[in-house]
Amino acid sequence: MSKRGLLGDPTGHSDDHSLGSVDLSVNLGGLQMRNPVTVASGTFGNGKQYAEFFSLDRLGAITTKGVSLEPWIGNDNPRIAETASGMLNSIGLQNPGVETFISEDLSWLTNQDVPVIVNVSGHSASEYLAVIERLEAVETIAAYELNISCPNIDCGGMSFGTDHQAAFSVTQLCRQKTGRPLIVKLTPNVTDIGEIAKAVEAAGANAISLINTVLGMAIDSRRRKPVLARKVGGLSGPAIKPIALRMVYEVHQQVQIPLLGMGGICSAEDAIEFMLAGATAVAIGTANFTNPYSAPAVVDGLREYCAEQGISRITELTGALQ
Repeated sequence: MSKRGLLGDPTGHSDDHSLGSVDLSVNLGGLQMRNPVTVASGTFGNGKQYAEFFSLDRLGAITTKGVSLEPWIGNDNPRIAETASGMLNSIGLQNPGVETFISEDLSWLTNQDVPVIVNVSGHSASEYLAVIERLEAVETIAAYELNISCPNIDCGGMSFGTDHQAAFSVTQLCRQKTGRPLIVKLTPNVTDIGEIAKAVEAAGANAISLINTVLGMAIDSRRRKPVLARKVGGLSGPAIKPIALRMVYEVHQQVQIPLLGMGGICSAEDAIEFMLAGATAVAIGTANFTNPYSAPAVVDGLREYCAEQGISRITELTGALQ
C-alpha cells in the first residue's frame, strides 16, 4: 500500500483540483499555472517521493531540484542542521547531471499532468548555457528557473546573483538560447536586491523568484566546532519569512515582471501575505520536509480564503497590500 493509503490525506480534500467558482489560475511570465502554488527547488526532489502522498496535478507547477551539466557530488557531511524556526543546509546542489535527469526524472514527470520548471545550475555561464541548450531538445519542459543564488557552491551560483552586471550577463546569454519562460532566482545576500532584479528584467527575464536561503551558521558548543562541514549554509523556513516578504514587496515596486515568492511559507495565510506583497505565485520549501501535504494544503486554503472573501480570481490579491 502506498503512503497515501496508509496515512490518508490530512488536508481533508481529494485529489480533484476542481476550482469551483474561484479562479485560482495565474500566468507567471508566460507559464500558465492552474493555481499559484509550486515547490521550491531542492525541497521536493523531482517529485517521485511526494507522488506517494498526493497527485502532483493538484499543484500549479513542479520545480525540480538543481540540474547541472555534469554530475555534482555535493558537499561533505554534515550538511543539514535544524535551527530555531528553520533549517540550515549546505547540500551543494548534488545531482546526477542533465543526461540522467532527462532519462530518469523528466520522462516520469512528463506523465504527471503538471507543468515542469527545471532549475538550472552551473559553475560558469557556459555551463548554464549548455544545460539549457540540452534541455531545449525536450518538448515537455514548461519553463526554466535560473539559479544564480545558491550560497553552497564555491564558484558560480550566488557569485552571479550578487553583482548586477554578472546577473545581467548570464541572464541575457540564457535568454538568447530559449524562447521558454525564464525565471531568475535571486539571493537575499545582497545590499540592494532591487538593483539585481532590475538588471535581470532588463536582460530578458520573464519572472523573478525570491528569495533563496539566507547565509547562516550553527556552532556545537561542546565540540567548539561549526555544525556544518562547510561552516556556513543557507537558512530556510519560517525564520526567514519576514526577510522574504520585505524583499518581495520591495522588488514588486521596482519591476514590471511577475514574482514567484518563497521563504518560510507553511500555510495558505503565509502564501496570501506573499501575494499581497506582490507575488503572482508562491513556492513551498522547507515545509515539505515537516509535512508532505503542505503544498496541496496551501492550494486548498487559498481556494477557501477566496471563497470566504468573495474573491472570484486570485490574481486580485497580487500587490493588493493597502
